[in-house]
Amino acid sequence: MTDLVLREDKDGLAVLTLNRPDKLNSLTVGLFKQLRNHIADIRRDDSVGCVILRGAGKCFSAGHDLNDISEGEEVPSRGWHSETLRMMEKLPQPVIAAVHSHCYTGALEVALAADFIVAADNAKFGDTHAKWALTPIWGMSQRLPRRVGIATAKKLMFTCETVLADEALRIGLAETVFPLSEFEAETEALARRVLENSSFSHAANKHLLEATDADPMDAGLIWEVMENEGTGPDMQDRINAFVKK
Repeated sequence: MTDLVLREDKDGLAVLTLNRPDKLNSLTVGLFKQLRNHIADIRRDDSVGCVILRGAGKCFSAGHDLNDISEGEEVPSRGWHSETLRMMEKLPQPVIAAVHSHCYTGALEVALAADFIVAADNAKFGDTHAKWALTPIWGMSQRLPRRVGIATAKKLMFTCETVLADEALRIGLAETVFPLSEFEAETEALARRVLENSSFSHAANKHLLEATDADPMDAGLIWEVMENEGTGPDMQDRINAFVKK
């Protein structure tokens, strides 16, 4: 089976790499299954003190694979993608999303489920659900406003505009920006600074911050999954037009 998500362990640091570089690491059910398995393994692995999530090749990820959507992808259960990202979010270890180049829509939902995002100076973020007549079901409506504020989240969701690295830093979407030429080394150095500190404190602090952060996340995620409006009537036409380009 093709390794759609790679795991490399380096002295307490687990690096997970989305590995469909020929497809710009676009997200499929198969990729998510492997990501979920790695997350479950890391949760049981006391030797891991920090996690970096990154993309292979040219970018972090271009987002949900539109061909998969168009062909009617089969998911194990309603809300399964959201549940998988929630599993990552609730890991006791700090998780850093390392974003270079494209990070759109589903990919942004994945990155937002990390504890924070670091960006290369060529990073590009965007939520394009509305471009394809889709509504979020992986956590965008809950995590994006918690990260950047509700008005900024609305602007990003309504305009589908692309946000570059410096603007992502300004609005609080990314926590730091590194030059692309130094991105991997600087991100690992940051992770090493995390690893220097107490894994017990990290786990306790994550739990404390989660328990006191606005409304309960699970209530918001359940609402998103159960009450969302689904797809728009022009969804298939929009995707078909894109796929045929």
